[in-house]
Amino acid sequence: MELTFDLKHIHDAAKKIWQHSVDKKVFAFHGNMGAGKTTFIHALCDEKEVTSTVGSPTFSIINEYVYDGGKIFHIDLYRLKDEEEAIRTGVEDCIYSGEICLVEWAEKAPNLFPEDAVKVFIQMVDENTRKIIIN
Repeated sequence: MELTFDLKHIHDAAKKIWQHSVDKKVFAFHGNMGAGKTTFIHALCDEKEVTSTVGSPTFSIINEYVYDGGKIFHIDLYRLKDEEEAIRTGVEDCIYSGEICLVEWAEKAPNLFPEDAVKVFIQMVDENTRKIIIN
């Protein structure tokens, strides 16, 4: 699946991702710094009607949000050195919890992800436009 959208329509793109990935729980996000990973994850949480405050987990590593269907773990691996540190931080527990996990900088711990994890690549086309490719 491939989507190109302008930021005014980010929620439409998020809705399409949920529709495309109905039974999926683990999403591994890839993209350069500033590509919009956190912003897109915020839109995904909005579409699930998360009741908690959605924020960047850059320093906390793992944020937990609540929605009608359960929990969403928003994980940011940017500050971690390797998979060993991710395991010690509890990332693996979240990924295999059965809850939705949205993981930024997934390339930092590629072997932690299940085979059926949705790989989401975000690219900045220009200041207001993003392209998402899902494998």
